[in-house]
Amino acid sequence: MSVAAPGRIALAIVWFVLSAAGLVGTWAFNIAFFADPGGLSYLGGWFANPASSSAAVDVIVVALAACVFMVAEGARLGWIRWVWVLVPLSFAIAIAFTFPLFLGLRELALRRRAEALPGSSAA
Repeated sequence: MSVAAPGRIALAIVWFVLSAAGLVGTWAFNIAFFADPGGLSYLGGWFANPASSSAAVDVIVVALAACVFMVAEGARLGWIRWVWVLVPLSFAIAIAFTFPLFLGLRELALRRRAEALPGSSAA
C-alpha cells in the first residue's frame, strides 16, 4: 500500500459521510415541506424573502459549478459514461449528496491510479 493510501481512504470516508449527511439532511426538510408546504410552491419557498433568495442563488451557483467540475473531472478520469447521472441527481436529490459522493469516488480512483504507477509500493 502506498504511503498516501491511508490518507486517501480517510478522505474518501469523510466525503461519503458528508454525502450521507447531505442526503438525510436535505430530504428530512424536503419531506417536512411536502407534508406541509404552508401555501408556498417549492421554488417559491426558495425565493420567499431576501435571505432565502440569497441562499438559493448561492446553492444554485455552487451546484452548477460542482456539476461542471464533476463532468470535466469525470472525463479526465474516464468516467464520462456514468458521471452524467450525477448532474440530474444533483437537482432532483441534492448537490449536498452528489458532490461529496463524487469526491469520495474520485479519491478512491486517484488512490487506485497512484497504486498502479510504476514504482508504487502498492500491496
